[in-house]
Amino acid sequence: MAKFEVNTHRFDPYKNFKFRVKFAGNPNPVAGVSKISALKRTTEVVEHREGGDLSYMRKSPGNSKFEPLTLERGVTHDREFEQWASKVWNYGAKAGEGAEMSLKDFRKDLIIELMNEAGQVAIVYKVYRAWVSEY
Repeated sequence: MAKFEVNTHRFDPYKNFKFRVKFAGNPNPVAGVSKISALKRTTEVVEHREGGDLSYMRKSPGNSKFEPLTLERGVTHDREFEQWASKVWNYGAKAGEGAEMSLKDFRKDLIIELMNEAGQVAIVYKVYRAWVSEY
């Protein structure tokens, strides 16, 4: 768990949030979030005709597109989360010669846990290769 200077006796700083965000491979939450946008996937429909059958159009699935995931009304006390969220933004900053940062690991796998009213994990979502576009 994160260490706090205020309320050091508090065990779970994210218990008032509906969602907990974790980095894959790390058992501790890095952020608590109150609202998450809907998980949306759209698959394109491709129409085609088969062989000599010109009277019917067949439909097949095409490319899939995933909408961005938005995490709102959240809090974090983890410096690693903030550093990851700022990684793409800091890349182009003019911090001086030799201060460039690698974008090798700007994508991370996330685990988002939906908590029920009793504070137990109800559903777990795994988000692969996520990166922060707005923070």
